[in-house]
Amino acid sequence: MLTASQIVAQLRRGERTVRDTVHGSLITAEAQQERLNTATLIDTDRALERADQLDESGDATGPLAGVPLALKDLIDQVGRPTTCGSSFHAAVPNQSATVVERLEAAGAVIVSRTNLHEFAYGFSSENPWFGPVHNPLDTDTSAGGSSGGSAAAVAAGQVPIAIGTDTGGSVRVPAALCGVYGLKVTHGRIPLTGVFPLAPSLDSVGPIASTVGDLSLAYQVMAGHDPSDPWSAQRPATSPAGARPDLNGVRIAVPVPWIDDAPTSEEVASAFAEAVSQLASLGASVETVTDAGISLSRHLVNLSGAEAASVHRTWFEEGREYGPDVHERLDYGMGLGSDDYVAAHAWRAGIQHHFEQLFASHDLVITPATGVTSKRIGDDSVPTIGGDVFYRKALSYFTALVNVAGNPAIVGPLAAEGSPPPALQIIAPEWSEHRLLDVAATLVEHGVMRDPQI
Repeated sequence: MLTASQIVAQLRRGERTVRDTVHGSLITAEAQQERLNTATLIDTDRALERADQLDESGDATGPLAGVPLALKDLIDQVGRPTTCGSSFHAAVPNQSATVVERLEAAGAVIVSRTNLHEFAYGFSSENPWFGPVHNPLDTDTSAGGSSGGSAAAVAAGQVPIAIGTDTGGSVRVPAALCGVYGLKVTHGRIPLTGVFPLAPSLDSVGPIASTVGDLSLAYQVMAGHDPSDPWSAQRPATSPAGARPDLNGVRIAVPVPWIDDAPTSEEVASAFAEAVSQLASLGASVETVTDAGISLSRHLVNLSGAEAASVHRTWFEEGREYGPDVHERLDYGMGLGSDDYVAAHAWRAGIQHHFEQLFASHDLVITPATGVTSKRIGDDSVPTIGGDVFYRKALSYFTALVNVAGNPAIVGPLAAEGSPPPALQIIAPEWSEHRLLDVAATLVEHGVMRDPQI
C-alpha cells in the first residue's frame, strides 16, 4: 500500500484513479480478513460506489483525495451499524460523526469498519463476539487495543490511515504493538460528536498511520472546533512545519520514578536508553526529572470506571450481555460512589498540576510507549524484568496518565531490532500536536524512529 501522500500525488498527476486505489485496498482487506480479523464490516459496494462518484465528478481534490481509510466501529457512519464490538448494540445512525464528515469532505473513502475491544474497554482487542484481532507481525499475538483493528489494518497494508479512539492509550498501544504511528490529541482538539463514549472526560479520537506525514494529514483534517460537541475547544490548530535539521534548544524531560517503577521488558528498557542517548546527540537537552507526584493510582480505575458505568448503567441493569472482562470492569464501576469519583477527580487535578510544572521547564516529555512489545492472544500475563504482570498494566502504564492530564502524545517505532521494535512516546504541552509531529518527523529523518516497511 502506498502512503496517503503518494496516493494523492499520483491521483493529481492522473497516474491512478480513485477506483483503482480503493479496489486494491478492498482486495487486500478481504484476502486478509480470515487471518487477521481486522474488520467488523468490509464495505465493498459502498466504497466502490463512492470511488466512482469521485472519479466521475472530478471532486477528488482534497488533502485526502482517493485515500482508502479504515474506521473504528464505534464511530458513526451514516447508514452503517455502529456495533462497538458488542453483542447487542447495532444502531444505524442517520448522520455521520463530525470526524467522518470531515474526512470524507477531504476526499477519503471509508473501506472498512474495524474490530475493537468490546465497547473500547480494554487493551487486547480479543473480542468475544467478533473474535480477536491478530497482529500482522505475528498472528499469535494481540494487535493491542482498543483500536486493534485500526492498527492492524495499517500495519497489514490494507489502508495507509485508520481512525481510532484513545481513552487510556487505545490509539497508542495498538500502534506500538503493530509497529506503526499513533497520535493521541489534546482532549477537546478533535470533536467527539457521533463517537460512542467510554469515559467522556478522557476520550479522544486520533489517527493511526504508516508514516508521520500521513498521521499529520489525517490530524489536520479532523482537528477543529465543533459547536455540537460540549468537549470541543475553540482553539485553532497549528500546522506542522516538518522535520528540522536537529533538536538544538529542545528541552526534554525523562520523568522518574514513573519510568523506573514501570513493568518493562529488557528489550524496551534498552531501546529507550539508546533513544535518550540519540536525542542528546541531536542537540536536545535531555534531563532526568524526579517527580513522585506523577504516578499511577487506583483513582485512575475509579475515574474511568465511574464514567463507563454511567454510560452503560441502563443496559447493565437490564441484563444485557457483555464479555467476561468488560462485565467485570463495569460491575466494579457500578459499585463506585460519589465519594470515589470526587476523590478520583481531586487526584486528577494533582496529576494535571504536576504535568503543568513539568512543562514549565521542558518542551517535551519522553517515555517508552508500552512496557512490553507483545502479548500472546489468550494469555493474561506478559513477562517483564520484574516477573510476569497482568498485561493491561504493562501495556497501559505509560499511556493512561496522559489522558488523565489531557496532553497530546505521539508514539512510533524506534529504529531498533524486533518485530515490532520497542516504541517511543513523546508528550507535549496541551494544544501542541504540531510540535509532536515535527519532532517525530525529525527523528525519522535522523534514523531514531522508522517508517514501517509495508
